[in-house]
Amino acid sequence: MSMADVGVTTVALCWRVERRDGVAVGLTGHDRDLLVDGLVHRAAPGMTPSAIARSGVLEPGAEADTMDVAGALSSAAIGERDLLSGRWDGARVRVFAVDWTDPRDPLTLGEGVIGAVELGEDGFTAELRGASAAFDRPVVEETSPECRATLGDRRCRVAMAGRRRFARVTACEGAVVTLDLAAAGAGDVYAGGLLRWFGGANSGLESAVAASEPGAGAGATGTTRVTLARAPMLAVVSGVLVELSEGCDRSLATCATRFGNAVNFRGEPYLPGIDLLTRYPGA
Repeated sequence: MSMADVGVTTVALCWRVERRDGVAVGLTGHDRDLLVDGLVHRAAPGMTPSAIARSGVLEPGAEADTMDVAGALSSAAIGERDLLSGRWDGARVRVFAVDWTDPRDPLTLGEGVIGAVELGEDGFTAELRGASAAFDRPVVEETSPECRATLGDRRCRVAMAGRRRFARVTACEGAVVTLDLAAAGAGDVYAGGLLRWFGGANSGLESAVAASEPGAGAGATGTTRVTLARAPMLAVVSGVLVELSEGCDRSLATCATRFGNAVNFRGEPYLPGIDLLTRYPGA
């Protein structure tokens, strides 16, 4: 039986959320759990997606498909700690309807990825960006004096072997984390890099590094102090394992001198900018 032949009284709304780390959660507005496509969708009447706004994105002035998902927080499904720490950022969402008496033929209503998430007194609201939201992106890259590649990606081509190091946290005060890692070379080599958490409450998350400097000690027994772009969302305890990756300030000088990779530089440092139009004679 197809969904077209189902009465309104037996229709149940479901949504499946798949995080980037592989965790999948199924929820339904029905009053009991439903097994759909091999995943148990837990009964969560308080979690209900709003109406799906569809539009023809190829028409002039049209907007991308959007949908808001609102619901109550649940530690067993979507908890406040996970939302605040960003575990659900970029998660893929599929919203569909099924006949709860025979949930074998789901009807997809909308799908996309989770965008902005807001927390309120009554729960949370998450924006769902549909596939057509990709049309809002620029067709080509904009010029910039800095490199647009990411250190170590297929455009940059810098080998990251030896530029990623494992270490353990010895102290954490706000956004400043001290690691039992000897300084790697001279200068602020980890600025612009990433710190990946492999243990503790922040396990599976990434933190952007704003700056780094040698800490106490010297040689193999030295430490490194890194300042994160923002303090870890969850508590950090000593001994937690992390992976620290070197960063790049995206300048041509750093690309040429530190990495010897100027041939793959993806920027236009010598292209005149908009300031050239604002100059006046004699300036």
